[in-house]
Amino acid sequence: MSSAIANLLSILDLEPLENNLFRGRSPQSGWQRVFGGQVIGQALVAAVRTVDGRPPHSLHGYFMLPGDPTVPIIYEVDRIRDGRSFTTRRVVAIQHGKAIFSMSASFQVEEEGYEHQIAMPDVTPPEKLPGEEELKALFMSKVPEPVRGYFLRERPIEVRPVELERYTSNAPREPRQHVWIKATGPLPDDPAIHQCVLAYASDMTLLDTSLVAHGKSIFGNDIQAASLDHALWFHRPFRADDWLLYAQDSPFTGGARGMTRGSIFTRDGRLVASVAQEGLIRPRRQA
Repeated sequence: MSSAIANLLSILDLEPLENNLFRGRSPQSGWQRVFGGQVIGQALVAAVRTVDGRPPHSLHGYFMLPGDPTVPIIYEVDRIRDGRSFTTRRVVAIQHGKAIFSMSASFQVEEEGYEHQIAMPDVTPPEKLPGEEELKALFMSKVPEPVRGYFLRERPIEVRPVELERYTSNAPREPRQHVWIKATGPLPDDPAIHQCVLAYASDMTLLDTSLVAHGKSIFGNDIQAASLDHALWFHRPFRADDWLLYAQDSPFTGGARGMTRGSIFTRDGRLVASVAQEGLIRPRRQA
């Protein structure tokens, strides 16, 4: 197991403090604030640990304050309802005595019903795209320093962008992008771990899609960017350590906010999750 995967699994393995109360830590990677996907993933872990066997089918979260990576995060779970078919939980993440994130999650017993789905976009498969080492060799000298530092670190999620020109040009384009994602090493077979890892990964690249039409990036020094709210729906079982296509588009930006949607497919075209997010994309004022 790679050190990055081991570190991710340890981050998602929350410490129980009391009934409905858990403590999570952040990786000491030098970031000034906690990665939003980490808080989503840890909050889902906290909720899962108060539910008896039912899988989650949706979560809705709000980011309220930047997380401090130097201190633990306390997750408090409210067991709102345990019904015959659905279970509802509310989770609040707390640091320095203040809520930094809140999330509602719903769990459902497995049932049969009508099925349909949209088709997976026809894109280049991951095997025909440059891997991370190739991407570093091709683009590291051409990308801004924050992007370079991000890609040079060992990471638990590998990302293979389909539209490579997005990373080398500031030309405005249609506000959509496609990336293949997967954990960089094998994960345990527990389905809940794969759901929590996908929750962690679902915050990656999504907000940046809202800036494609403007020739900007969240890594740019002229953009103040942050996730504001995040919703995720799980449709079918999947493995987060196999390639998943994350198809993203941004139907609207305005008011210093960007709205982005995502559809997540397995390699064989099954839609396994849907995502929606609004984030802050405020132009920085020049001093």
